[in-house]
Amino acid sequence: MIVILAAHAVAALIAIPLVLRLGRRAFPLLALVPAAGAVWVAANLDLVPTESLQWAPGIHLTLDLRMDALSALMSLIALGVGALVLFYCTWYFDDTEPRLHLFAAEMVAFAGVMFGLVVADNMVLLYIFWEITSVLSFLLVGHYAERATSRRAATQALLVTTLGGLAMLVGMIILAQEAGTYLLSEIVATPPSGTLVHWALALVIVGATSKSAIAPLHFWLPGAMSAPTPVSAYLHSAAMVKAGVFLVAAFGPGLSGSSTWQLPLIVLGLVSLLMAGWRALRETDLKLVLAFGTVSQLGFLLVLVGIGSRDTMLAGLTMLLAHSLFKSALFMAVGVIDKATGTREIRELSGLGRRSPALALFFALAAASMAGLPPFLGFVGKESAFATTLTEERLHGMPALVITAGLVVGSVLTFSYTARLVMGAFRSKSFFPDGTSPAVAGSKPINPFFLSVPALLSVAGLVLGVWSAPVEELLTRFVDVAFPPGSPWAGAEPYHLGLWHGVGVPLALTVVVYVLGTMLYVAQRTVERMQFETPALGNADRIYDAVLRFFDLLSLRLTASIQRGSLPLTLGIILFTLVVFPFVSLMVGTREGLRMELSANPVVLFVMIPMTVAAVAATVLRNRLAAVICMSVTGYGVAVIFAFHGAPDLALTQVLVETLMMVAFVLVLRTMPAEVPLSDGFRRLRAWLGIGVGLLVVIVGAYAINARQDPAVSAVFPDIAYRIGNGANAVNVTLVDIRAWDTLGEITVLLVAATGVASLVFRNRRYGSGPRIADADKTRSGRRGMEAARIVIEAPGASPGRWLVGATVRDPRARSLVLEVTTRLIFPTMMILSLFFFFAGHNNPGGGFAGGLVAGLALVLRYLAGGRYELGEAVPIDAGRILGAGLLLAAGTAASSMVLGAPPLSSATVEWTLPVFGDVKLVTALFFDAGVYLIVVGLVLDILRSLGARLDLDAEDLEELRAVYVDATDSPSTAALRRVPGVDGQAPRSDLAARRAARLEAAENQGTTPRGMP
Repeated sequence: MIVILAAHAVAALIAIPLVLRLGRRAFPLLALVPAAGAVWVAANLDLVPTESLQWAPGIHLTLDLRMDALSALMSLIALGVGALVLFYCTWYFDDTEPRLHLFAAEMVAFAGVMFGLVVADNMVLLYIFWEITSVLSFLLVGHYAERATSRRAATQALLVTTLGGLAMLVGMIILAQEAGTYLLSEIVATPPSGTLVHWALALVIVGATSKSAIAPLHFWLPGAMSAPTPVSAYLHSAAMVKAGVFLVAAFGPGLSGSSTWQLPLIVLGLVSLLMAGWRALRETDLKLVLAFGTVSQLGFLLVLVGIGSRDTMLAGLTMLLAHSLFKSALFMAVGVIDKATGTREIRELSGLGRRSPALALFFALAAASMAGLPPFLGFVGKESAFATTLTEERLHGMPALVITAGLVVGSVLTFSYTARLVMGAFRSKSFFPDGTSPAVAGSKPINPFFLSVPALLSVAGLVLGVWSAPVEELLTRFVDVAFPPGSPWAGAEPYHLGLWHGVGVPLALTVVVYVLGTMLYVAQRTVERMQFETPALGNADRIYDAVLRFFDLLSLRLTASIQRGSLPLTLGIILFTLVVFPFVSLMVGTREGLRMELSANPVVLFVMIPMTVAAVAATVLRNRLAAVICMSVTGYGVAVIFAFHGAPDLALTQVLVETLMMVAFVLVLRTMPAEVPLSDGFRRLRAWLGIGVGLLVVIVGAYAINARQDPAVSAVFPDIAYRIGNGANAVNVTLVDIRAWDTLGEITVLLVAATGVASLVFRNRRYGSGPRIADADKTRSGRRGMEAARIVIEAPGASPGRWLVGATVRDPRARSLVLEVTTRLIFPTMMILSLFFFFAGHNNPGGGFAGGLVAGLALVLRYLAGGRYELGEAVPIDAGRILGAGLLLAAGTAASSMVLGAPPLSSATVEWTLPVFGDVKLVTALFFDAGVYLIVVGLVLDILRSLGARLDLDAEDLEELRAVYVDATDSPSTAALRRVPGVDGQAPRSDLAARRAARLEAAENQGTTPRGMP
């Protein structure tokens, strides 16, 4: 099973280049992967295979896979129908389809994830697969991203199913904690009890009903019909929407005895069955009729599996298989109609049955199974549903007759809208002169391969109806094990599937369905007049919009009240909250056992004196740069304390981070006034807030230290680091091995922060690599620097070939000879030191983070000496690519560790004996550390490009505009203004330049001086 999951993951990756190379002809090749998985499942139906792979057992995350008969049924549907849908895509799309390669990868990935969902025995793993299906559904529904309807439908489906999944996760955690296990099979075998369990069951029901589009959370499914038809045929009929029904069926054997479980499922299922079936009678779009029909039949399935007895479970799973076959066939047949005629509107389809008899035949076969006509599998399942619900006794007070009546009425609606679907699509309508509509008359010929997939599925419904023995054999392996003979829910006489059970009440109810359904179809005009113009219970889609508007308005008002654009106010609120809540918690909780001692090391006391002075000074200084320097004094003091307490790794990192932070502050502060006007009251408030935060950190830290009851784990970390991580530096081994998941999350946050900074500064798009020397002649300051240095650029991209060449094209007034000479000496040394920290960090102070910081500081030095052109020459690579490469390398270490037999993101050691070097030992954590190194370098480069080079460019634009204004004041014409690069009919290099150029031009025309300009 793990191999099947891995095969789908690999196929999803190669789908992108394969489709880009072969176009739609790649779909049959991709279909081989789920087809092979379905063959494996079919070959192992006699077994209950289980597989387990340790991942993070401490948090109950292990790859526990188990395939019983229920999982096998769902696997055959997910993989078998998935393979057929991929084959169908070959003729549904053409090679001009936008983003077809991404669509193919997402469809293959979805097949694999759906297989993982149904075979997952660990509930945490099941939830992970559950949410991945929601994300992939979002991408697939939003395939036509340029359409507003697709974007809205995708977002709606994602929000509803994801929020339902979060509720389900809470319920699963409660169940697992009460049962003492996270394995689904064990919870079903020995279900827990208690008040919390009832709440947990309610939360699981929320998750199941949201995924299976059960009322009142059904509204996302009709909206998802804006997706391509293959998505509707697969996700919204055969696979994803069955996940909720599957979950209820999986839990059913253990939880059917609870009224909290059974009654809500029956009620919600009946409401969905009747409401959506009635709504399907008024739709005129073929896909919408099928969509509301899907919601209705999902309600039918939920009632049967929600009752949770042996016989109703058998009937429900039979209907589940039948529904997957006929509904996916009908969706794909509608796709054929849409591609041939260009429309899905019933009013615009007339005479299609005469023009395409083969299409009409296979469509009618699938529709007959949906209507419950013999000898189709739909008839077998529907009659078994009537028979089993009539005789069911253990319903917690819900009358069996009421449930059966609801199923009968829902089946009447299903029969009626099925007849309307078939006749509306293929019947010749009298309001067209010759019985053929223009859309049908101009329809394209249908490729036989295009029609083959819905034909195969519709014929399968017929074959399995006539020969239902294989279906019963598979399903009884689940129901007879889940409800063994003699158990309360097994029943006295087990029900058997078949076309003929003699004349009885179920057959009479079936006849009633046919008669009333036919009458309802004949009276469809009356039915249309009976349909409410406004839904009696409200429109769920509009309620969804109203809820979103409410929370949008609430967030806007809350944000407007606490975030008024003032950074001091925002930070003050955050820090005030940070102080108040923990102090209140300490006041109402225990305050005993606190013991504090002065440090035994006198150096620490001496270091604290300048730190205290600097901290107090930072609160009263008006000069921003001086305040930053005082803050850095406290940071460097902390580094000294780390060093004297035997933590050289922390001291080194603290010094490097503090230095880099000070550089970032200086880059920002150079664009701001030197001093900040502060009133005495504001300074006192800021001082008290600082005192409060400081006291909070000290007191909470003291309580945390005194709360220890067990020996510190740090005492055994060095030994663990050497034994498990093969490294003597416990800090580095912790980062890249023991707590590598935390580090992966932290470097991801770094990447997001770098992207956020760049987005704020660049505003509209990320610029590529930094500016090169060849671009220097595009600005006035660059031309002046080049002229002063007498440098001639002979061709774009040419370089004079001199080290630190960026300094030569700077404005001579901005150059520093001492800094340039120092940089020439120090930069190579810093880069070598960076590599030393990187390679030595596993056993000595250092590591990828420290090495990356040293390399970043080396780039900072080179930028300060050579300017923004030197930065582009030093690293002519987009910082985003470096960040992405680092994250990919770090995350890829998880897979490489597993290949070498180690848990994900842990160290695997490979040893060789080489002729010259002797024994060589390679730890895979080195590659993870390399990813950290690249991300830190990319982060620093992004900061330098955004807060440094970009702001330099804006400053040069301002200087040019000022010069232009001086020229323009000498001559009333706008000729001088037109000489500004980017003004003469071209897009300006920055928004700042555009705005200021417009102000200058307006001022020149009016003969005035713009405010703020010289």
